Amino acid sequence: MRILDMMTFVTLARHRHFGRAAQELHLTQPAISIRLAAIEQEFGCKLMHRTGRDFSLTPAGERVLETFHLVLENYNLLKQELVNDPAMRNKVVRIGAMDSVSATWLTPFVEDLHQSNPTLKIELTIEGTKNLIDGMNRNEFDIIFAVDPAIGDNFRSFTSCTLQMGWVGSARLIDPDRNYSVDELARMPIITFPKDTPPYRMIAPYFQDEQVLASKLTSCNSLYSIINLLVDGYGVGAIPTVTIKRELKMGILHQINVSKRFPPMPIIGSYQAAGETTLIKRVVEQARLSAARFCATVEPSMAWVD
Repeated sequence: MRILDMMTFVTLARHRHFGRAAQELHLTQPAISIRLAAIEQEFGCKLMHRTGRDFSLTPAGERVLETFHLVLENYNLLKQELVNDPAMRNKVVRIGAMDSVSATWLTPFVEDLHQSNPTLKIELTIEGTKNLIDGMNRNEFDIIFAVDPAIGDNFRSFTSCTLQMGWVGSARLIDPDRNYSVDELARMPIITFPKDTPPYRMIAPYFQDEQVLASKLTSCNSLYSIINLLVDGYGVGAIPTVTIKRELKMGILHQINVSKRFPPMPIIGSYQAAGETTLIKRVVEQARLSAARFCATVEPSMAWVD
């Protein structure tokens, strides 16, 4: 749960009025209602009663309000400490990430960093794995999130999360209700990530015959472009299914039932072990937390933390 959600609940409980709470928070009343509904859904119970002009907290709401007050008080104390912490003041962290991370938990990660370290400056770059690792070797990044680790005495690595890869395609090209063999899949046009990337390197072993695929592969360095090509029916592809939750829900894309599952894709964080150790340790810890929180919001089969 975000600090903003807790602040919204506390403000609403104080005013006992959606309009005044929205005015203080510079939000619309529907936005306040949506946040309250999300909080109640997370706790699995009703927190506020509204009957006409009467507005009251349920017993559960009173307990939540008390806890939120304590959390926000500790948060504000921590925030003030960090503002005055020389290790964090006017520091810059250079983050590189592949677009599979950008499409999943990068935004809440950056938001969490800003909330916990208000004076921290963030330089964000979205690139492919090869360019990210090359940048680490040139000392252009403090931390990167890619499919391969940066190797060297000055680097440390960890698995932030793992994304399930799934074969998907448009109904223009595939039958969502049919089970496909590996041979049948191999006869289709295939859209994949660039050569020398881990997903590309998985293709040949998956089909066990690289020559068969030579004329059927189209590679692309942009996840978003791959998704658009899949939606338009130019081919099928194995991509992180969590990145196309919306397309799957809308029926624009469908998971292909195949006899052989495509291997999952770990997202590896690599960081500079020397230099601003206090800063980097905090960034690494926040990355772990943000990735774990994201995984907790999606189907466990799509993304997980080991």
